[in-house]
Amino acid sequence: MGVEGTIDYIADLISSTRKRKKRQLNTVDLKVRMCCEGCGQRVKNVLSGIKGAKSVETDWKQQKASVYGFVEAKKVLKVAKKTGRKCEPWPYVPYGLMAHPYAAGVYDKKAPANHVRGTDEPGVATLNPVEEQYSLMFNDDNPHACSIM
Repeated sequence: MGVEGTIDYIADLISSTRKRKKRQLNTVDLKVRMCCEGCGQRVKNVLSGIKGAKSVETDWKQQKASVYGFVEAKKVLKVAKKTGRKCEPWPYVPYGLMAHPYAAGVYDKKAPANHVRGTDEPGVATLNPVEEQYSLMFNDDNPHACSIM
């Protein structure tokens, strides 16, 4: 194998790695309507059959199913809907992660403890990082805030 053969071999290796799509480990959380432990077990069995799923957790009290592995959110949602149950992406985030938890429309009475509905809904104002920095500049909770006001 000469220099040309070596260069061709390396070029083939590089082109083959570009064609392959890198798979990433993901955790996909879904809100699935479940009424008992039996429903949770059925949902877990169906979601465990997804190609690339490493583990599946269900919590029927929170109405939550989590799939961990080399999976895509759209595919997991599609398979979950085949169970005949009402399914949607997990809409809640921990209360402490909300930048402005007092915005109207954020709270949901059905949310699990210490969680609120995410701000992906229309009508809920979100600030970009620059606006947030300026709004926190005059915040009473910030000990280093400007006291001009």
